[in-house]
This record gives sequence, structure tokens and C-alpha cells, in this order.
Amino acid sequence: MTKNAGLRTTALVATLAATALVAAPRDAAAEFDSVRWQIPMSFASTLTALGDTMPWVSEAVSAVSGGEVTLQVMEPGTLIPPLTIFENASNGNIDAGYSWMGYERGQVPASALFGATPFGLDSPGFIAWMYFGEGDQLLKETFEPYGVYPILCGSISPEASGWFRNEIASVSDLQGLKFRAAGVGGEIMEELQMSVTLLPGGELYQALETGVLDATEFSLPTVDEQLGFFQVAKYYYLPGWHQPSTNQFLYVNIDAWNDLNDQTKALIETTCTAGVTMAMAKAEALQGAVLSRFQEQGVNLVVWSDDFLDTFWEATQNVMARLSEEDAQFGKVHDSMRAFQREHAEWYAKGYLPRDWAFNNIVQDQQ
Repeated sequence: MTKNAGLRTTALVATLAATALVAAPRDAAAEFDSVRWQIPMSFASTLTALGDTMPWVSEAVSAVSGGEVTLQVMEPGTLIPPLTIFENASNGNIDAGYSWMGYERGQVPASALFGATPFGLDSPGFIAWMYFGEGDQLLKETFEPYGVYPILCGSISPEASGWFRNEIASVSDLQGLKFRAAGVGGEIMEELQMSVTLLPGGELYQALETGVLDATEFSLPTVDEQLGFFQVAKYYYLPGWHQPSTNQFLYVNIDAWNDLNDQTKALIETTCTAGVTMAMAKAEALQGAVLSRFQEQGVNLVVWSDDFLDTFWEATQNVMARLSEEDAQFGKVHDSMRAFQREHAEWYAKGYLPRDWAFNNIVQDQQ
């Protein structure tokens, strides 16, 4: 850790401590439960901005509580299979776990919308909806029947659309393509007649290299670089229309949560809120340099044309309508997100410099 990063972390931990103390009764110092939870994760802690947020949260919680609250991070597969966090938290096999939300969509269809919504809210918009819209209320409502108390605990910038072994010249080139995808995005790709499968991140390099997959999406450029996809696929498609934000959650078994006192609950939730900020900042800070390295490695950065995006959008509308009809909670959550998007659309469009204008006039002029 650099000196400046250490100072920032120390300052934030001090702020969290002050927050916890302020939340305590005026006549008592902060008193935390003695908590010793193991936190299995779906992603390796080495994956920058995706897997290292929960370890940061763990360290901050321990620092603020003076070691009373310990959230011991467990790497994927060391305690339970990496895609079974929800199931094990729901059954009480674990007190809590950390994952992208959506792997459980077969049991909880609306969960996929909280993890990532195609053509949906980006990270700033998503956390605005979560904290100041109906998001958190709907989140808790969605998971209450399953005995899980979910806490937003990380949000990162858009994913890339994916790595392709060959160039995609027309929509017809997508048909029959063996593609790895997760969440609702995968179902939309199936709507376009792609052959979609879900594999853990650790299996994707070999699947691409051997031709088991023709293409894959996974995460941010920083994460994709660490997994080495640029070595076996040379076409990198952007933007990540299927996942404008990638959102991670702490899944807590409801009985374990209810056993905590209010101060311990406030500590965990406040620190997760800080984790969201840290994840967003880190994710946004690092991607430009990675894209430059990709180009140096012979990767073609390809932006989907409007024709492709229109095709993806039409397929998205069909799938969203069908899923909303099949599951009332999915429709309720999706309607809330869309209403929030519509309400803020004019501000979103007019309150910021257009990205193309900023790139052409600020960036290009300096080169």
C-alpha cells in the first residue's frame, strides 16, 4: 500500500469509528458484539476492484471495532462452491458470504436486476436508486422470504461487452456462438440465438484457449487483464450494455443478523457503504491504462455500432417483458428502476459533458 493510500484508509477508518460512536447512546461508549464470521467469496481477493472490496471492508470493520468484529474472508472454493453464496446463507450453513448478485436468479429471479440490469443504471445511478430511491427497500423485500439480509457492499464501472476470438461483422455472426454470460444478459444473448453457458471466472481462459468458448464476458478491463483473456482472444467489444454496473452484496443469514446489536449492525452497514465508494473509485481510476496495454498487446478495441446496440435493445425489451410477466417481483423491481431512470433522464443527458465531446475536445487535443 502506498503512503497516500494508507493515509486515505486511516482517515476513512477514523471517520467510520466516529460514525459508530455518534450512533451510540450518549451515555455509553460504542459496544460491539463479539463476532467471528467466515465470509466465503465468489471472486478471488486478487481481482482488483471486484474481489478486493470485501477484504478492505473486513479490515476496516476490525479496525473500528478494535478486533471485536471479525469478518474472515475465505477465497472461492475453500469453504463452499463459489456460486452458492446465497443458498448457503439462506440455509444457515454460513453466517454471511460475499458475491455478485444474480447467480441465484433461478430461485430469486429479481436478484439479477440488483446485480446488473441490461441498459439499466450505471454505478452512480444505481447507488442513487438504492440509497435515495426504492432500491434498498425492494432489495430487502425480495430476499426476506429466503431468510437472507442483503447489504450492498460494492459497485464497479461497466463491464466490457466481451472477448471474441473472431471479429463480429454482422448480427448473424452471433448466431450459434458459444458464449459465457451471467444474469439477464445471458438470456438476452440466447434471444439472439447465441449458445450461452455459465462458467466461473477461473475456467474461462482455458475454455477460450481450447475453443470450448468462442467468446466470453466477465468483468472490468483490470479483472479481464488479470485473467489473461487478451492472450487468447484479440477482439474486445465495448460498451458493456448488458452490465452498466456490477454490484456486489454481503449476504447475511437473517438469524445471524438479528442476533447482532444495533451498533454492530450499523458498523457493518456503514463500512459496506464505504466499500461501495472505494470500489467505484478504484474501478474508475484504473481502466484507461489497461485499455492502452491491451492495444499494445495487439487487442482490437471495438465499439458496437448503433445497429448492434439497437438489436441488443430490442432483444432486451422482449426478455424484460417476458420475465416481468413470469415473476411479479421481477416486474416490480424493474418498473422501479426504469421509473428512476426516466425521472433522471434529462439531468443525465444535459447535466454532464457528452462523453464523445469530452474525448474529442479534451483528450484528443492534448495528444
